[in-house]
Amino acid sequence: MTETVPTQLRQKTITWEDPLAGAEQGMKLSGLEYLTAMAEGKLPAAPISAHLGMSVVHVAEGEVVFAATPDESLYNPIGTVHGGVAATMLDSAVACAVHSTLPAGVGYTSVELKINYVKAIRAGVGEIRATGRVVKAGSRVAFAEGDLRDADGNLLATASSTCLIIRP
Repeated sequence: MTETVPTQLRQKTITWEDPLAGAEQGMKLSGLEYLTAMAEGKLPAAPISAHLGMSVVHVAEGEVVFAATPDESLYNPIGTVHGGVAATMLDSAVACAVHSTLPAGVGYTSVELKINYVKAIRAGVGEIRATGRVVKAGSRVAFAEGDLRDADGNLLATASSTCLIIRP
């Protein structure tokens, strides 16, 4: 029989804004304008950003960078940051890189995402950054790649993605 180990209760409060209000405004802007407005705080970030403490720190046509500082609230049962955090950050970076190339009123959705985990992430690593870059922006499908690195530039994970372009 296993012994119960007493632990100290921790708490984290998460707040976010109505995502549909920002998305509605976003349909009137090009992807680059929309993402820039989010990065500048003029439009609300996606609610998932609040859960991970993630923010857009760089936007250019075909390239987007998200940053976050992981803490133990993101741990999996074996004491490292859950792989879903890296996957979410990379999915956001590569998909938003595609979004940054789209005109107003044109949407996208991820069709495929492949992640390669290179190094475990632990609380205390400091800020990590996911960079997404468009490899090929087609009229119906776009391809993007990304990497996740710590503050020292060490590679933590890589991604490749295919996005379907949705035209009205």
